[in-house]
Amino acid sequence: MSHDQLTEREHEILKRLSDGFSDQQIAADLFLSPNTVRWYNRQIYSKLGVSSRAQAVVQGKALGLLEPAPGASSQLPQSAAPPKPEQRVHFTSSSDGTRIAFSVAGNGPPLVKTATFMSHLEYDWESPVWAHWLEELNREHTLIRYDERGNGLSDWDVEDLSFEAWVRDLEAVVDAVGLRQFPLFAMSQGGPVAVAYAVRHPERVSRLILYGAYARGWLNRDLSAEQIEEEKLVISLMRVGWGKDNPAFRQVFAMQLRPDATIEELRAFDEQMRISTSAENAARLESEMHRTDIRALAPLVKVPTLVIHPRQDAGVPFEEGRLLASLIPNAQFVALESRNHLLTQEEPAWQKFVAAFRSFMSSEDG
Repeated sequence: MSHDQLTEREHEILKRLSDGFSDQQIAADLFLSPNTVRWYNRQIYSKLGVSSRAQAVVQGKALGLLEPAPGASSQLPQSAAPPKPEQRVHFTSSSDGTRIAFSVAGNGPPLVKTATFMSHLEYDWESPVWAHWLEELNREHTLIRYDERGNGLSDWDVEDLSFEAWVRDLEAVVDAVGLRQFPLFAMSQGGPVAVAYAVRHPERVSRLILYGAYARGWLNRDLSAEQIEEEKLVISLMRVGWGKDNPAFRQVFAMQLRPDATIEELRAFDEQMRISTSAENAARLESEMHRTDIRALAPLVKVPTLVIHPRQDAGVPFEEGRLLASLIPNAQFVALESRNHLLTQEEPAWQKFVAAFRSFMSSEDG
């Protein structure tokens, strides 16, 4: 690394080191966690070829890195909401040759988000459904996420849409980025994939965060005859109505995920579904989710784990979240007061989610 490759954030932190700020003070001033500040310190030391903050300050002054720019104020800059990070989209091949699109955005230590059904790397940032989620996950981290096979920018025409293929795709993305260790965030159907990955690669996953997830898919739950018929109806609706101009069929599915959605959000859901995948892929993916069962894997998780679930979740029942948390050794469980499987930014449950997520990510031992 070279000193002339210091990022804007690293310059900000080096300036505060020079002014005698502690890691905790820097964290508070820049709205970062102390762990993230320490990660940046290590990056700065490596780039400057030093091993301590005192040496970093001396070297920074020697290289002119701590001199204010002409006309610039000597006062510390006021912290402001960061602009939307630049997203870089790449492709990698999974074990069967399927091309998987993944993106890297932001600065800071890595955070990997497992893919979910109905994603599109480019559209997600513009969607009122997803934008606030991505902003939060990107706040302190370099966010690595990818489109599931059959979705978004990844290959749509694929033979294998199995759970095992989903896990192999996550392995391919992690290997393509070259990550050694990272926290893993998963939502909904991505939860079982993340659990399977954490069991297979415990040395790579530092923390596991599971939101709205489950251990057993619909068909592995204790269903009544009426519920089994309901499952068949959902799959049929997808095959018949997903790709039609009339959004009525897709909105039935959208209301399961976000019953409190506004008209704008329903329209965003409809556009998301339309551009993310085909009717046939939607039905095949949903069918595979319903057959998922990781109850035998969950007790093998060895990494610190946080499970968060809305109490009135219309997409994945609250009891499924409780079951998942009970199966993972020492998992922390947080219940949210919401009916929405995908939280809105305006509801109180969102702030509780953010607080739980940040607290867990900043703790030393998870």
